[in-house]
Amino acid sequence: MRNATQLLGARVDTEEMTHEGEKAGRLGDGSAVVIAACIEVHRHLGPGLLESAYEQCLCHELSLRGLSFERQRPLPLIYKGVQLECGYRLDVVVGGSLLVEVNPPSRLHVV
Repeated sequence: MRNATQLLGARVDTEEMTHEGEKAGRLGDGSAVVIAACIEVHRHLGPGLLESAYEQCLCHELSLRGLSFERQRPLPLIYKGVQLECGYRLDVVVGGSLLVEVNPPSRLHVV
């Protein structure tokens, strides 16, 4: 079974860094810019909206940052050598290699 990186043909570079005195990994794939865009969308919208609203706003934010992306890329399933169109879709693929799955919380928790 292949993971999303293999499916998208992505190349992943890693470099060592530290975080609070502990070793932590860092991907050299531009994910920091995408995470910042996601945080910006959440700051403006807050919780409680439909996935489609967050996805559309995230794509707008990615455009503002000059990033190329594709929405709702079809992902076929291959079973015993037969390609099946089962309706799987990748929410957002940034730069042809970074997969973003938009998942708002199903419910809000009282703190």
